[in-house]
Order: sequence, then structure tokens, then C-alpha cells
Amino acid sequence: MLFLILALFLGTLTGTISGLIPGIHINLISIFVIALLSNNPAITNLLLIFLVSMAITHTFLDFIPSIFLGAQTEDTFLSSLPGHSFLLKGQGHQALKLTLIGGAISIISLIIITPIFIFLVPKIYPLLERMMGILLIWIAIFLITTEKKSKLKATIIFLLAGFLALATLNLNVNQPLLPLLTGLFATSSLIHSIQQKTIIPKQKIEKLNLNKKELIKPTISTILISPICSLLPGLGSSQAAIITSEISGKTTKEQFLILLGSINTLVMATSFLTLILFQKSRTGAAFAINQITNLTLQNLPLILATILTSSILAISIALLISKSIAKNIHKIPYTKISIITLIFLITITFLVSGFLGILILITSTTLGLTCIEFSTRRSFLMGVILIPTIIFYLPF
Repeated sequence: MLFLILALFLGTLTGTISGLIPGIHINLISIFVIALLSNNPAITNLLLIFLVSMAITHTFLDFIPSIFLGAQTEDTFLSSLPGHSFLLKGQGHQALKLTLIGGAISIISLIIITPIFIFLVPKIYPLLERMMGILLIWIAIFLITTEKKSKLKATIIFLLAGFLALATLNLNVNQPLLPLLTGLFATSSLIHSIQQKTIIPKQKIEKLNLNKKELIKPTISTILISPICSLLPGLGSSQAAIITSEISGKTTKEQFLILLGSINTLVMATSFLTLILFQKSRTGAAFAINQITNLTLQNLPLILATILTSSILAISIALLISKSIAKNIHKIPYTKISIITLIFLITITFLVSGFLGILILITSTTLGLTCIEFSTRRSFLMGVILIPTIIFYLPF
């Protein structure tokens, strides 16, 4: 029992670090841990708890750099848009609280949907799998048609991101997604922030005034739509949030942050259910778990207990860290923070992916900046994942 608790705390600590430091992705950590320890069957349950708690904790903590630093990942970049507006009004901590409320809703939703998920999904998944390529094409078209500005620019960005991914994935480079996604979503935003010479006001640490009625739409949307999105490869939580918000109708900035926080955690959590039912991994953590053991329904109580416990710990940790950052961020020039973060990401890219990784980073950063200059929704950069996935699933 002591070792199980230790594995939980180590996973939570690792998820906290990976969530807070841009560029250190849980996929990389998962693969590294499995490479070191997967040959020891005696610690399978310990590794399972470590990986699940790390992954869940990461989904709560990774909104902090997105909101306060503008350093996004493919799962959190949408949060920086309303989140940054909260930050500029001195309400960055409140924005983080909204994503944590969403995460808490997702855990409650998970308990509700798990029996339904286990009963229904095996019946509908074979049909979904046969139609996967068509479904993903429909989703891509749906996302483009919902663009309120230039649909042509959105299409160009989407296609260029996809072609860049196809070119990158055919190169002999270590961890090609690291420079690719870092450039599209992180360094491009940081450079734009430096150019804008953003000044952060003193942050207010106050009680979140939220009407309980505002929780109804994100909660219902999360329960009904997120499980379906979690079955579709190439769809991150950001794309799921866009689809959900479009289907559910007009949402406020507060509701969207709650929705994104909820979906971010629930997509990760349901990836473990998908692994149990089909032995298919939709996330890096699920892939790593699949390398060490074949999950069955017997593992479900342990996984759910780990998810619940690590979520409670993660929310407490995130609140403490966010409050500390909010109290001090205005004291440091935001441009300096952005430059330091940018240098850090470039260094990480070079150490992991080498000179070729830097070339990919420059190219993807250019495309990310183009998207910003076009004033096009950043979600279209996810053509980088969707297009290769669509090509994989097409029957010809």
C-alpha cells in the first residue's frame, strides 16, 4: 500500500512539473519511464498508478502556463484567448479557477458516464472505426464552415499545417511532434507577445462570482459530446471544445474556459476506458500503459480511484501555484518572461530533436505567426494532426 501511495504522489509531482514547464510533454516522460522500467513485471501496478496520476494532474496544471505565460500546447492553446483577456484585466487566477471547475465537473461526469460508456461504446465503435476517415473529414469541414472571418484563410492554414506535418513525419528526426507543435502553438505566440510589448496589470485574488446556471451548459455538453470526441483520433480537447461549443450554442468566456477544462481532463480519463475496451491508445499515457500491460475491467477500480485522488491533489496544487504566480507576475516585465520561455523552448527542441528540429521549429513558428496575422482561429493549425490521421484512415 505504501508503494502505491508513493507512486501516486510521484505521478502527481511529475504531472505538476510537466504541466508547468512548456515543452516537457507527458508523452515524452511516459515513453522515457517505460523504456527504463517496462521490463520489470513486479511494478506494473505502480507504473499504472504513476502514469494515470501524472496524466490527470497534467491536465489540471497545464492551463497555468497557457493563461499566465501564453505558452500553449495543442490541448490548451484555446484557453489562452479568453484566459489572456482575464489576465489583462487582472483576473488570471479567476481564469485558472474556471478551468479547474471544469476539471472537477469532468471527474463527476466520468463517474456518471463510465457504466454507459462500457455498455454502449463496444456496440457503436466498429461502425465508427469503419467511418473514421469520413467522420474526420466532416469534422474538418465543420470547423472551417464555423469560422466567422475568412474561410479561405482558415482552409489555407489547415492545409499548410497538414502538409507540414506530412513532410516532418517523413524526416529522420527524434520526436518530430515536439518542434512541430511547439512552433505552431508556443513560440509563435510568445514572439507575437514580445512584439506587442504586453504589460500585465496587478492581479486580483478574489472570490469567483459565478452563477450556478452557467455550469449547466458546460456540464451537459461534457457528458454528451466529450465521450464521442475521445473515440476519434486526431481530435484533441481543443477541437472537442470547439465542436461542443458550436453544437451547444453561444457560450460566455467563463463557460468556454469551464468547458475546455472539463473536456481536457475527460478526454484524458476516457482514453483509459478506451484502452480497457479496445486495447487502443488515444493518448501518450494510454500508449505507455499499453506497453506494460493489457488492461481489463479488473483494472477499472484502481484507475478510477487514481483519477479521483490525483484530481483532488491537482486542484489543490494548481490553486496554490496560480495564487502565488498571480501575486507576483506583475512585478516581472512580461516581455522578459516571454523571452526566457522562448529561449527555454528553443533549447529543449535542440536537445531533443537536434538541428533538424530547429529547422522544423522555425518553419512551424512561421506558420503559427501567419495564422495570428490572418486573425484566423488557432484551432485550424490542428490540421497538423487531423490531415495525417485522415490519410491513414481513408480506404484508398
